[in-house]
Amino acid sequence: MKIASFNINGIKARALALPQWLDEAAPDVVVLQEIKSIDENFPREIFEERGYRVETHGQKSFNGVAILSKLPLEDVTRGLPGDDADEQARWIEATVMGDVPVRVCGLYLPNGNPVEIEDGAPKPGGKYAYKLAWMRRMKARAKALLALEEPFLMAGDYNIIPQDEDAKRPEVWQEDALARPESRAAYREILNLGFTEAFRARTLGPGHYSFWDYQAGAWNRDDGIRIDHFLLSPHCADLLRDCQIDKEVRGREKPSDHVPIWVELAA
Repeated sequence: MKIASFNINGIKARALALPQWLDEAAPDVVVLQEIKSIDENFPREIFEERGYRVETHGQKSFNGVAILSKLPLEDVTRGLPGDDADEQARWIEATVMGDVPVRVCGLYLPNGNPVEIEDGAPKPGGKYAYKLAWMRRMKARAKALLALEEPFLMAGDYNIIPQDEDAKRPEVWQEDALARPESRAAYREILNLGFTEAFRARTLGPGHYSFWDYQAGAWNRDDGIRIDHFLLSPHCADLLRDCQIDKEVRGREKPSDHVPIWVELAA
């Protein structure tokens, strides 16, 4: 089973580039982020004609996540538990019914900028406080799923640079919400519950990125960061065969600022 994650930065803008990549890469399952579309306006037919089932959790103009699957999906749920007042569409789950059923959680973790600190702590009501609170809810959901002792993974745009080696110029990100100590600590708290970070389980060292800003020639200078991740539960990590980043997609016509990342599982 090949499962991919791709922040497409707008389904309308990627209406040609995304199907082209799907035809080439042939993933069984894809989790998408930043579809920037309400459910009713998502172009389902583009994907259904390629054999994908389509489940979306959309939002007008912002955010939005989706799961595309050539395999049957069961128990589809939308929204990250823990805050009924949260209206941002950033989380979707479904069980993919392969030879081994795998629970797939697609996520678009809040960016968190601008960072507002008040009395030494994130300012209540600010975007950075929302990011850290969202990560606490994610940790709680991860613990609940781990307790089931079944294969599952959490994949998507985490908006977290885990370590300095995951940025071409780590010094420029030190005060950014993607790399601040509080953000990295919250990420490690989730990772340390027992997850395997799939890409780093297969590839070590610097120079591997999944995002290049549109500004200042970042792509041409390979001035990137790695913020798109797969976290695998212990039962899912046992199934891991490979994890790669499709870097070349960034150099194509009308690209997203992110590129796909994928895992191959023995499932």
